[in-house]
Amino acid sequence: MIEQRRILATPLPGPRSQALAERKLAAVSAGVGIALPVYIEAAQDGILRDIDGNQLIDFGSGIAVTSVGNGSARVIDAVQRQIADFTHTCFMVTPYEEYVAVAEELAKLTPGEHEKRSALFNSGAEAVENAVKIARSATGRQAVVAFDHAYHGRTNLTMGLTAKNMPYKHHFGPFASEIYRVPMAYPYRWPTENCLTEAFAEFTAMVHAQIGEENTAAVIIEPIQGEGGFIVPPDGFLTQIADYCREHGIVFIADEIQSGLCRTGDWFACDHEGVVPDLVTTAKGLAGGMPLAAVTGRADLMDAVHSGGLGGTYGGNPVACAAALAAIESMRADDLCAKARAIEDTVVPRLKEIADRTEVIGDVRGRGAMLAIELVSDLEKKTPYPELTAAVNKACHARGLVTLTCGTFGNVFRFLPPLTIAPELLDEGLGLLDEAFDEALGATAAGG
Repeated sequence: MIEQRRILATPLPGPRSQALAERKLAAVSAGVGIALPVYIEAAQDGILRDIDGNQLIDFGSGIAVTSVGNGSARVIDAVQRQIADFTHTCFMVTPYEEYVAVAEELAKLTPGEHEKRSALFNSGAEAVENAVKIARSATGRQAVVAFDHAYHGRTNLTMGLTAKNMPYKHHFGPFASEIYRVPMAYPYRWPTENCLTEAFAEFTAMVHAQIGEENTAAVIIEPIQGEGGFIVPPDGFLTQIADYCREHGIVFIADEIQSGLCRTGDWFACDHEGVVPDLVTTAKGLAGGMPLAAVTGRADLMDAVHSGGLGGTYGGNPVACAAALAAIESMRADDLCAKARAIEDTVVPRLKEIADRTEVIGDVRGRGAMLAIELVSDLEKKTPYPELTAAVNKACHARGLVTLTCGTFGNVFRFLPPLTIAPELLDEGLGLLDEAFDEALGATAAGG
């Protein structure tokens, strides 16, 4: 057990972490970046303990992965039991019950009461790539529509779907063909007050003129965009997109890899509007920290693919499946949707207080425990302020608070604490964020 309190035994990073960072330079590709070079030896719920004895408050959850908390007793027990039985056979060779059980749970949890099927993979990018394969196979069409500010992964196809160049796409092309990009309904940066109406009109006009509805296999969207800046479209936008796809025989894919599984206060972000996607991709929070991803969707679509067309050596690994079943049990038993909503009730007022006091936060947005602030140097012009964002992030890290930035313009803080974080830690972390703003703004004023 790790005591749920922050400890700064050394400046960050400590000497042992610095030594490991030197080893990393000599052994690991320089292309693998690190946000905070403290090396972790143990973690539980809202605390990460590094090899120098520092204990950090976790506002990132490994990018929304450890939603049930690091060190979840249910997940640990399930993994240990499964490892004692067997670690791998490859489901495509000699299958096992755990894979089937995860698919059954996903059929119950994902939106809609229709008959569903699932296929399991290793990562979110794999899930997205296979969702596109399924849509193309089922419709006989090729074109795929994605949105501005989207992030869908780092494989060749998913890089093509992703909007942001650096660091995700730079020098890695050419990318897969038949991918088209349309404007995202981004309320804070839409030039008029009619974001919902105008964004949907631009979407339909571009699909009709540039692709043709009859050529469009799928539309893929994050119900709340992740890496692009936790952009929340106006209520009604997802519903309109889903209805349009249904009208034209286009597969509507909801990428719920970051937003799914209790993170937004519902089981899935689509539930907020009652939207029922044709296909849903999940990963991140699905297996309590073990690598597992899924595509879940309408049985007729999932079964349209020829036998052997979906799979992979490690997809649906039995240990990861056991972890997922335990994580889902925890989500239900501990009502983590309610805990996500409670986090929102605590965090949003504090973020708005910082916004009112500092006048550099243009927007506070998100739902549940998927929250963000967008920093700007001019509130009227909404000028992105990535320099201050980086400075605040650095000041948070120095205080032992693990924070994450994102956004197409590098000016967004995203808050993804474990849904099991202790209220006292959440409150302390928000206080540290407040201090970090004061330090960064003071340094900016002194320097300018």
